[in-house]
Amino acid sequence: MENNAAIKIFVGCDPNNSDLEQMMVLDYSVHKHTDTPVEIIWMQLSRDPESFWYSNPKAGEGWNTAKWATPFSGFRWAIPEYCNFEGRAIYMDADMVILDDIEALWQHPIEGQSIVAAKTKADMTRLCTCVWDCSKAEDTLLPIKQLRTDEDSHKKMMELIKKQPELIESYQDSYNCVDGEGLAIKDIKILHYSDMGTQFSHKYSIPRIEKEGSQHWFDGKIMPHPRPELSDLFDQYYQEALQAGYQLDDYRIEPFGSFPKKTHKRYKGNKITRPKAIKTVFSRLFKR
Repeated sequence: MENNAAIKIFVGCDPNNSDLEQMMVLDYSVHKHTDTPVEIIWMQLSRDPESFWYSNPKAGEGWNTAKWATPFSGFRWAIPEYCNFEGRAIYMDADMVILDDIEALWQHPIEGQSIVAAKTKADMTRLCTCVWDCSKAEDTLLPIKQLRTDEDSHKKMMELIKKQPELIESYQDSYNCVDGEGLAIKDIKILHYSDMGTQFSHKYSIPRIEKEGSQHWFDGKIMPHPRPELSDLFDQYYQEALQAGYQLDDYRIEPFGSFPKKTHKRYKGNKITRPKAIKTVFSRLFKR
């Protein structure tokens, strides 16, 4: 397998400095567990026309985020072209705590027709932590121009992946452990605190950005996480990062400003953080 000199990790994050805490903890946790050189590329909407992530909503230029749930949902599909369809690249959302050597995920086999290694479960594929074989992806992914301008491009790519499961090399380890999934911390490789309403970083970021006169991009209801020991783990890594010399301002950029996206007013999280109540006999009979 041909490798890049450093592990390339592309991270989707907010362009208005709402995710600084997440970015710092992710950065620190990656380096805590590996001796391999790592290059992190923060994927954030930019007003710079020369940026790969350029967007000008008023002018209808660059990335169209109107139907995205996050400020970076569709960026993952552009990573292979960003890399000139060469080598490998890891993608992950910003809401991750790395608890194992990222080298193991980087080296994961991507064989046969597969273009990306990702988590699969039943009929669901999760590409919130995945490894691209950039050269193999070239003939499958939409061209960058369409990815940027078509407001449905993210949805189209997700539907394509679902229809062609042979494109996915399923990894069997917990490299995308969504909100704990009942696992002990020692068995988690990458903790993805995915439920946007229960994210551990909110208790730091919400007061900070309110003080700064801004608003968080998540506009849904904020709730406590059902596993306090995972919240404690985030706090531990947050403090360790600060003690190691990491600073929130290291990740701060000139704010992008407003951008169109889906609202989270009706956001329901996931079955792990918000298990559905047992249906009554009546509701089952009438499918309500």
